[in-house]
Amino acid sequence: MPALETPRLLLREMTPHDAPPLHAVLGDEETMRWYPRGFTLAEVDEWIARQISRYPSGAGLLGLILKSTGQLIGDCGAVWQEIDGPAELEIGYHVHRHHRNQGLATEAACAVRDYAFTTYGCDHVVSIIRPENLPSRRVAEKNGLTLDRVVFWRGYDHCVYGLAKAGAP
Repeated sequence: MPALETPRLLLREMTPHDAPPLHAVLGDEETMRWYPRGFTLAEVDEWIARQISRYPSGAGLLGLILKSTGQLIGDCGAVWQEIDGPAELEIGYHVHRHHRNQGLATEAACAVRDYAFTTYGCDHVVSIIRPENLPSRRVAEKNGLTLDRVVFWRGYDHCVYGLAKAGAP
């Protein structure tokens, strides 16, 4: 999977060496408040291994690198998810709380959306978000997605935001 670049970010494939800085994101209880809990370092290792296994297909979460510092501040990418029917390509993102409210998640998600439509050839994308997670819902909306449905998924209600590629049926 190629690296994606935005004005402030580089999105690149993760490696096992990214585990410590990614643990600072995924292990942070405030950053992960919409998950059952933050991840342990071993769970972050598994998370990265799962993404690496997805890269040959063109999907997977990428490391989110702040260009100004070279620091890994989260992840963003597209992952196939079975929600309530056939698999759909989900745009997901996690940004450390110290880097929120700067438009970085939106910037990254827009780059992933464009990649999914132009290079990957998808006709639509989704984002799956807990209803209470208003900041993430705003990112999806700024990325052009609209609320499509609410589903019970993985033990919780989730809003499924969707966007069809222009000209898609």
